[in-house]
Amino acid sequence: MTKILVTGGTGALGRQVVDRLREAGHDVRVLSRRPGAGTHVGDLRTGVGVAEAVAGTEVIVHAASDFRRAGGADLEQTENLLRHAREVRHLLYVSIVGIDRIPFRYYRNKLACEQAVVDSGVPHTILRATQFHELIAALLRTVEKWPVAPLPTTFRFQPVAAADVARRVAELAVGEPLGRAPDFGGPEVLTMAQLARVWQGVRHRPRRIVPLPVPGRVGSTFRAGLNTCPDHPDGTQTWSQFVVSNPANPYTGRKKPS
Repeated sequence: MTKILVTGGTGALGRQVVDRLREAGHDVRVLSRRPGAGTHVGDLRTGVGVAEAVAGTEVIVHAASDFRRAGGADLEQTENLLRHAREVRHLLYVSIVGIDRIPFRYYRNKLACEQAVVDSGVPHTILRATQFHELIAALLRTVEKWPVAPLPTTFRFQPVAAADVARRVAELAVGEPLGRAPDFGGPEVLTMAQLARVWQGVRHRPRRIVPLPVPGRVGSTFRAGLNTCPDHPDGTQTWSQFVVSNPANPYTGRKKPS
């Protein structure tokens, strides 16, 4: 049994990582700002409670991130965690495929967090994954309510189930530090137009999609699929399977409309 701290353990990925680690018999702590949400109350932004949560742990899975604010606080949070992680034998940081090639603000912040982990000297593994099914679904759930849904139809994605990534994270966390692990992607690369057509076929929404032009380097890199890793189609659940199963979306909390 390994003592493991999970940050972001109440999020879409973190919840499933916690479940898998506990099913494997490990002693898992969950850091959360909200009392009762995890096992330990603490705030990575201020550092309050972090030392207590880390104390005595052997492994840290750092899955906390604030994509709603473009990850603006992520570096400070990561540095606050690393200050108290000097004695752990392994820190696993969950990152995103292509962040070193796409000039997107959130990705730049994630890349800075990766560098902080490397520079810290803490034994670590960095696992980059492609976009989750759940994240693509959150976008489509939003635009399906609109009369016209503008989407970057030529953008390429390799969506992966959060459950598949959680399985890989749980495996890596209890292993030896790898530095940079192989990227982890879903089983297929699809354009946003293809993703939206599958969504429409099941949910009959949005009724009309129009291409949204995205100029500049950000648009060109997503059109080129620099956020994908076709050589690592490691996830098992396809986008179609996910949409048909239609679970409650952890990014929105809503289920399929009746």
